[in-house]
Amino acid sequence: MNSTQIATNLENLLLKPIDKETFIFDLLLAYGIPNASIARLQKGGLNLSKTVGEIDWKTKLFFKALEPDANVHEMMATLRESGKALKHKARFVVVTNYVTFLALDTKIGESLDIVFNDLAKHYDFFLPWAGMEKATHQLENPADVKAAEKMAKLYDEIKKDNPIDTLAEVHNLNVFLSRLLFCFFAEDTGIFGKNQFTYDIKDHTQEDGSHLNSYLDKLFMLMNSPKKDDSLPKHLQDFPYVNGGLFRNEHFAPVFTKRSRAMLIACGELDWAAINPDIFGSMIQAVITPEHRGGMGMHYTSVPNIMKVIEPLFLNELQEEFENAKGNIKKLNDLLKRLWNIKIFDPACGSGNFLIIAYKKMRELEMAIFKEIDRLNQTFSTQFSGIHLDNFYGIELDDFAHEIAILSLWLAEHQMNQAFFEQFGRAKPALPLKETGNIVHGNATRLDWKMVCPPNETDEVYILGNPPYLGSSMQSEEQKADMALVFVGIKDYKNLDYIACWFLKGAMFIQNINAQFAFVSTNSICQGEQVAMLWKHIFDKNLEIGFAHTSFKWINNAKSNAAVIVIIIGIRNYFNKIQKLIFSEDRKIFVKNINAYLAHSQNVIIDKKTKPISIIPEMDYGTKTVDGGFLTLNFDERNDLISKYPEASYFIKKYTGSNEFINGIDRFCLMIDEEDLEEALEIPEIQRRIEGVKNMRLQSKKQATIESANVPFQFGELRYKKSDSVILVPRVSSERRNYIPFGFLEGDFVVSDSAQAIYDAKPWIFSMLISRMHMTWIRAVCGRLKTDIRYSSSLGYNTFPFPSISETQKAELQKHVLNILDEREEYSERTLAQLYDPDKMPDALREAHHQNDLAIERCYRSKPFESDEERLEYLFAQYEQMIEQEKTAGTLFAVEKKAKKTKK
Repeated sequence: MNSTQIATNLENLLLKPIDKETFIFDLLLAYGIPNASIARLQKGGLNLSKTVGEIDWKTKLFFKALEPDANVHEMMATLRESGKALKHKARFVVVTNYVTFLALDTKIGESLDIVFNDLAKHYDFFLPWAGMEKATHQLENPADVKAAEKMAKLYDEIKKDNPIDTLAEVHNLNVFLSRLLFCFFAEDTGIFGKNQFTYDIKDHTQEDGSHLNSYLDKLFMLMNSPKKDDSLPKHLQDFPYVNGGLFRNEHFAPVFTKRSRAMLIACGELDWAAINPDIFGSMIQAVITPEHRGGMGMHYTSVPNIMKVIEPLFLNELQEEFENAKGNIKKLNDLLKRLWNIKIFDPACGSGNFLIIAYKKMRELEMAIFKEIDRLNQTFSTQFSGIHLDNFYGIELDDFAHEIAILSLWLAEHQMNQAFFEQFGRAKPALPLKETGNIVHGNATRLDWKMVCPPNETDEVYILGNPPYLGSSMQSEEQKADMALVFVGIKDYKNLDYIACWFLKGAMFIQNINAQFAFVSTNSICQGEQVAMLWKHIFDKNLEIGFAHTSFKWINNAKSNAAVIVIIIGIRNYFNKIQKLIFSEDRKIFVKNINAYLAHSQNVIIDKKTKPISIIPEMDYGTKTVDGGFLTLNFDERNDLISKYPEASYFIKKYTGSNEFINGIDRFCLMIDEEDLEEALEIPEIQRRIEGVKNMRLQSKKQATIESANVPFQFGELRYKKSDSVILVPRVSSERRNYIPFGFLEGDFVVSDSAQAIYDAKPWIFSMLISRMHMTWIRAVCGRLKTDIRYSSSLGYNTFPFPSISETQKAELQKHVLNILDEREEYSERTLAQLYDPDKMPDALREAHHQNDLAIERCYRSKPFESDEERLEYLFAQYEQMIEQEKTAGTLFAVEKKAKKTKK
């Protein structure tokens, strides 16, 4: 049951007088709880409470009904304090007097306090009853945001007084800032004395900033030396030996002023103990030049977004195993051994964000297991963590980010060791820093991933990350060469996004071993022609999609806060038995299968078709002018031309495309046949325009365009057909619209190449195009321009499965088309952009579309579809059936042809 149907069920429940005897059972029915379960609950078989007006259904619900004048808030408080409502681990606690409605979600701690009659507005609260769990994500840490902003401001201030012209100088400054970050972190987390670094700068450097650079150079040199230099002042000797590579190489500190020194001290006064090590990623975006950052496709990833990857990939399962192991020492020790054999690998690790958060979450789980073992043994163990940084692997192209990733992992380890000490009273020594060799500097598309992260039989490997996206047109020559290397032996890969390299390499890595991967990606690899280019090669390896986040906005707390539309896809081997999940708009839905379009349907891949697979007319491209604007006219230009030269009207036709049609813009064009050219040239304005076309084409770098300068009175690519009616199909339309505003135009029109056209079209074809069935298909299988729908005839129209229908059905569809067109005409003062804005669409027009939707659905089956998911699942099945019939027919034809040839 889908959420829309549930909302409708609740609305219907509240429309009639409430039966207090059956209300709670009717509520459960609205969420699709089986009738058999509700019958047992009513008869008392599942109800563990013997109190009248109460229901205690184990793990599901505790319900208490009160009289209208009773205080529901007091009762809820009593139930919670006494523990009665939670005795049998009820997911939801509900108390109502049928005036006020209170509810508590015991799993995520959310509560509901509403007027009883507003229950339908909050239908989403109880969606877990229908198998749609609300997805919860960690919020941003305000301390991270503040620290990122302050460090970025410090960088900007330092740059004012220190010219930075080369990449080497950028690198020098970045290393300096990473050392500062370490010192700030160290003085707040017990590595140095409390505030030792900041106070030493305050006390021993000049207020005007002079000599601060030499002070820092001396201090950083000391931190690289295991031997103390007695010639140095005591306040410097008090700093410990650090090394670990951070202070090994000589990098000189920049010049400071009074203002930049004050800003450095202000940064030091933040509480860096509360900072996540992943803040280094934000610092990188703040300091690397935009050209450098953009060229590598860097996207800093915030903690909440990382959790969207690691939770469904492995963390939720580990947490569930822990819950099931509580009270059983053997199971707890087995889980510890499993944790200690997990390898985490990010083959585009940047500053290590994903690795850091995965490490910290695994350490937190390990500590929870230790506490449970201690509780069961009634003693304190002496064991240290068995989760080692050696099991965390990464590849990073940028040398500085690679260094930061190593340091960040160490800082994360120190943070978790401190947390371990607070809980268990023991910790490993913090200094000196230890080297870790599992973050490799190199190009992930060129390296052998199994050499970087060697899997063995006892390991679980989880590959994850946020690789560079970069569409085919944005790739450098080197990146195009990377693509060629990864897709060697595979045809038709050149239009794939760069991130496809990571998906294919990830698939090759995990095949037939205990491994999975999940990447953040642009949604384009699951749309349009890229699906066939990529996913066949993944599914052919006996892999499947285990979970997916459908398109959402990806934002972060970096200085240059990027907001892109992304998806998250988790891939695993077929033998994995964990249930599949689709995350959509903060809901998680359990499904049987997820296909390459991230739909709950079978693994069907839609290939381009040159002709429709259904019995429908062909769709043509629009006309491409290649005219520099000389052959097209706006409303005023057309009127001005005709007023001066009335005979010019013979050469003018209506001209429209997506923008003109949707936004109500009148445009026209000159359409001149060769036999009429001499007459047309007698009109000076037309002659001037034709000369303009010729000059524009001659200046082109394309040979075909230069050659077309010989016929400047004609369009570059003319696809016009004279007809009494034409269906205009916009090539791009806003994703917000429930329906693409197709046009049914009567009269002689030239359709521009911003649209496609069906000439001599029948109304029933328009009915099919503008239906919800067709819209659902287009949204799933066509590509996108950013988030907007990009209509493709070869992918969306020619592949659309539509049944053969009778003349009676065609007549019914025509009736609905006329209703839609009539309703549009009722609001002729509005543009189609306004009419099809989902927030402003007139009710009568919406209803006309709804009735058309129902009529189209009756062409498929008698029962209406309940959701777009159901529509899509049905359409994929119909497509697969039609393609199979097409193949069979083709085979039979070939056999008959061969038989005839043999007979001859």
